[in-house]
Amino acid sequence: MLAFEAALAESEAAAGVISVEAAAAIVAAIGSFAPDTQALQRATARDGVVVPELVAQLRAVVDKAHRHHLHFGATSQDVIDTAFSLCIAPVLDDFANRLTEIVGRLDTLDKRDGALVVQAHTRMQKAVPVPVSRKIASWRDPLWRSLGRMDEIKNAVVLLHFGGAAGTLDKLGDEGEKVARHMAAALNLPYVPGARHSERDGQILLAGWLSSVSSSLGKMGQDICLMAQNEIGEVILSSGGGSSAMPHKVNPVGAETLVTLARFNATLIAGMHHAGVHENERSGAAWTLEWMLLPQMVMATAAGLRTAASLLDSIRFTATGAAS
Repeated sequence: MLAFEAALAESEAAAGVISVEAAAAIVAAIGSFAPDTQALQRATARDGVVVPELVAQLRAVVDKAHRHHLHFGATSQDVIDTAFSLCIAPVLDDFANRLTEIVGRLDTLDKRDGALVVQAHTRMQKAVPVPVSRKIASWRDPLWRSLGRMDEIKNAVVLLHFGGAAGTLDKLGDEGEKVARHMAAALNLPYVPGARHSERDGQILLAGWLSSVSSSLGKMGQDICLMAQNEIGEVILSSGGGSSAMPHKVNPVGAETLVTLARFNATLIAGMHHAGVHENERSGAAWTLEWMLLPQMVMATAAGLRTAASLLDSIRFTATGAAS
């Protein structure tokens, strides 16, 4: 959010909307700013958004002659939606790295155990024997396809959001586009014409992608749970969860976690579609619902990717089940 305010001031100075001196004073104040986080928390409960209090605190430390230029022409949603873009970009890069790592571990598992034969099941009934490679492909290929959709997701959510009070940049007049383009370059974000305050298709697309990744990991987890059953014995876990009552058990906790996280994100995706229904130019209720859901989906997906990588290090296949 502070990066947004600094870029806004510098861009408005470059376009002649405010003075160079005003922009310098604002950027200097931001550079040494220490927020009162407790006041921000209280104000968020009161205002429904953190930005009014943040701007008030910033104005208090900007030189009096220039403080009225801070946040000029912007609105709270510009700040937060752009801040989200800046935050989610490295997260998506991290997710791409984690997916690549998991696909690589599945390839390694396939090379080691892929030729073994296990029992296929359709509708929970025995079907025909299949190579382990068949199982692994059904785990790996959807993750590979999700990785291939990463650029589409980034293009939908990693961008500058800047429209002012009603999305028209009315306070900036003819200089609105010039300021916005300069800001986008300063923040290393794509410029898109028109504010997307009430157009949440990008966030919904991201949520769908997160849920899809979780579902793919959940399918892998579900299969491993079934194959690790003692009477099936096609997957051996080198580590797992213990039991308070039965010391012999190695519970498939990692695999179970993947199933749980998949169902958790699948539950939240419906709420994200509700959060896409904004009234008129901006919505407080729909936007608040989005922020109750989307961070949880990001964290759940991150947890799933971390858990899957660890789980794949702990399993090996056997042909015991198919032979029986």
